[in-house]
Amino acid sequence: MQDLIMGIKAEVEGGSSFSQALKKFPDHFDDLFVNLVEAGEQSGSLEALLEKIATYKEKTEQLKAKIKKALVYPISVLIVAFVVTLILLLFVVPQFEAMFKNFGSDLPALTKMVVNLSVWMQAKWYILVLGFIAIFSSIRHIYKKSEKVRDYMDKVILKAPVMGDLANKSAIARFSRTLSTMFAAGVPLVEAMDSVAGASGNSVYKRAILQVRDEAAAGEQLQAALRRTNLFPNMVVQMIAIGEESGSIDAMLAKVADIYEEEVDNAVDALTSLMEPIIMCFLAVVVGGLVVAMYLPIFKMGDAIG
Repeated sequence: MQDLIMGIKAEVEGGSSFSQALKKFPDHFDDLFVNLVEAGEQSGSLEALLEKIATYKEKTEQLKAKIKKALVYPISVLIVAFVVTLILLLFVVPQFEAMFKNFGSDLPALTKMVVNLSVWMQAKWYILVLGFIAIFSSIRHIYKKSEKVRDYMDKVILKAPVMGDLANKSAIARFSRTLSTMFAAGVPLVEAMDSVAGASGNSVYKRAILQVRDEAAAGEQLQAALRRTNLFPNMVVQMIAIGEESGSIDAMLAKVADIYEEEVDNAVDALTSLMEPIIMCFLAVVVGGLVVAMYLPIFKMGDAIG
């Protein structure tokens, strides 16, 4: 951090403006941040604008944290379930298999399936690990390189039963918060839309916002252009229309952002509550199924003795 500050200081002392100095460090300052600083320099209100940027960054980071909160819990539990299943198949099931060989009778179908899976895992576990790594790496690479794949995945996410609602609300919250900050900085609408589209976090919303930008450049009202996208709820469009008529669009967009950030928070809590019983059922089926499969022959032998 100290090297970064010294680098910016050197650029400014060399005759560059503050925004031009920030452009030299794209890994630390994105286009949105630089554009806002440049607007503050041009309007002579850099100090006030930096405070707005700090508030904007704080809000957006809080929103990201809420979304991560919704994803981390189920993913971590599934990883733990996967690890526990591997341990059972590689170390526990073989102990039962050795015991079953002395029974002298046929094993139940479920037990045979688990034992065969355990034998395969002991012999070729590396195929599963390498296959998992290869699939994960391929999907990640394709998602980064292929715009069509990203578009398709973003469409699927938006239409998903529970995650879709969260994705839509978070995209609207980002759109509103970013555009509100850009308007407050005095950035023209058409110019601001490029940064707003990139901050939406979803390719479907990005294309829609760029379409709104083009229509606004042709003289269309913002609220009319947003309504035609069929992505923004009537409440959002109406509040923006009120902001356009009253000349306080930045304040209305900030209110929209506050509303949808709160809804994202509520959606995260609801998603977490919904995921808990689903995950418990999944664990019961997977781990419990393995345990039951191992004890079925013992139950069968007990019945035969009785």
